[in-house]
Amino acid sequence: MLERYAPEDREAGHESREPMLGPSATWYLGVAAFLFSTGALGVLLRRNPLIVLLSLEIMLNGANLALIGYARHLGDGAGQIFAIAVMAVAASEVVVGLGLVVALNRRRVPLDVDRLNSLRG
Repeated sequence: MLERYAPEDREAGHESREPMLGPSATWYLGVAAFLFSTGALGVLLRRNPLIVLLSLEIMLNGANLALIGYARHLGDGAGQIFAIAVMAVAASEVVVGLGLVVALNRRRVPLDVDRLNSLRG
């Protein structure tokens, strides 16, 4: 829903906050919920560690979209800044996860999440 702010708000020295055009926050949250649930199903149903890592990335992207949707709805940039921090954590997770998968593959360990129950040096 688009709403206009009263002209007296602008005259009183307040910032002029024009509503943003585009889809409402409900659409952003709906897509974010779909992404998050798709990622959660991938984590729960798959056994390949690469698919599990990809599903975790999809879940983090869904959370980022929810943060950005709320930030857009509130007209505040804090949610977008927090989403950038989540992206940094996601990049770190990819590096560590892929490093573990490569190390397991070099030792000829079968890549099955159910069989990986202990870490040995």
